[in-house]
Amino acid sequence: MVFQVLFRNASVIDGTGAPAYAADVAVQGDRIARIGDLASLQGDVEIDLKGRTLAPGFIDAHTHDDRLLLSANDMSPKVSQGITTVIAGNCGISLAPMPRPVPNPVTPPLNLLDDQGAWFRFPNFQSYLSAVRSQPAATNAAFLVGHSTLRVTTMSDLSRAANAQETARMRDLVEEAMASGAIGVSTGLFYEPSVAATTEEVIEVCRPLKAHQGLYCTHMRDEGDHVMTSLEESFRIGREVGVPVVISHHKVIGQANYGRSVETLDFIERSMKLQPICLDCYPYTAGSTILSLDRAITSARVLVTWSTSLPQFAGQDLSAIEKQLGVSTAQAIERLLPAGAIYFRMDEQDVQRILKFEETMIGSDGLPHDAAPHPRLWGSFPRVLGHYSRTLGLFSLETAVHKMTGLTARNFGLPDRGVIKEGAFADLVSFDPATVDAAATYESPVLPSVGIGEVVVNGQMVWHRGRSTQARPGQVLQRKV
Repeated sequence: MVFQVLFRNASVIDGTGAPAYAADVAVQGDRIARIGDLASLQGDVEIDLKGRTLAPGFIDAHTHDDRLLLSANDMSPKVSQGITTVIAGNCGISLAPMPRPVPNPVTPPLNLLDDQGAWFRFPNFQSYLSAVRSQPAATNAAFLVGHSTLRVTTMSDLSRAANAQETARMRDLVEEAMASGAIGVSTGLFYEPSVAATTEEVIEVCRPLKAHQGLYCTHMRDEGDHVMTSLEESFRIGREVGVPVVISHHKVIGQANYGRSVETLDFIERSMKLQPICLDCYPYTAGSTILSLDRAITSARVLVTWSTSLPQFAGQDLSAIEKQLGVSTAQAIERLLPAGAIYFRMDEQDVQRILKFEETMIGSDGLPHDAAPHPRLWGSFPRVLGHYSRTLGLFSLETAVHKMTGLTARNFGLPDRGVIKEGAFADLVSFDPATVDAAATYESPVLPSVGIGEVVVNGQMVWHRGRSTQARPGQVLQRKV
């Protein structure tokens, strides 16, 4: 028999956390067909890894790739670092549903997906998923429906809690999204469109999730001084609705809260024994979102990532922009808006502690439409493998791979993804464990990572010899538990 693709002499890390082992791996169609000593067999394409690692394709637990999947289908920021599946629609922000014209200017933080509004053209979730299916991307994708998007499309006044009629309308839109193939609801209670939402509003809007076995994913209301209260609220919503909770990009922000990850992780671990909870994290001490004065004045450093009014300042320090304009911080921000920024507000020890926590998944939280994006967009997964696993020894390579493959597939309900076994989907990445690492930096954020070899999605090569193959075999994935 001649296989479609045959990887020879691989060090296989299978995504379960088990030790690596030597084997050949054969691909036929969209599945892994054989694993073992396949010296007597052949492949149409044969790749001798010479002992390099072959792992399941990485699953990005937290993305904002909703528009990228349609506008840049080769998904180079993702496949270049070995990502084969993305979870989109996070932080309460999704492109759909938007059954009425999006406000102009686009309400922040929806403008992180599109600051002009043209992409908010899908009246319901089914029409959005149909577009993704008809224009396949290089990666697979699973989708959340965003609570902030629901509020923008149903409410005339975002400064208050939703009334009964508005809540019912949002609940109907969640039902439609879940019936169409969404895997859950995300909230961004930290952001202005949803900060006025009560816990009860979120619970009622999310009611359809249980019948569809969906997830509740949340950018919590507060990751600083009130982080424990926000965790309690998140877990209460999960209990009331009866669904698993995903704590998005878990962190503690602000110097006064440095070290509090000991407290939060202890509470998360104890709560996991009472209800289904999981969490993701990105491997950096800086976050990135819309530019605002309150975030800027509580950060050690601020980098502007985009500005509609003054686009020439993308990539520059806010402090340098103030000097060039000869204005105060508040005045500079007013002139830059609408805009985005990178904020340095976390402690490295907290980042390491959260990354090392046994149940932490890896998510990039990259913003693909920023002019000067956070380097996490291009470098998160190799940075975990290189800097945190190999260089710092925070955990084994097998554990690192598990955090970005098998663990994520299990938590999001993606069967036969995130593992290397016969019969599983052929989502694969090869890499050199001695060199793999991020190349993207805050100064040069758009750079492919080093040490990544071949990337295969559903049996087709999407990244080879340092470039996209332009193949687009990605599928829309649904949650199955």
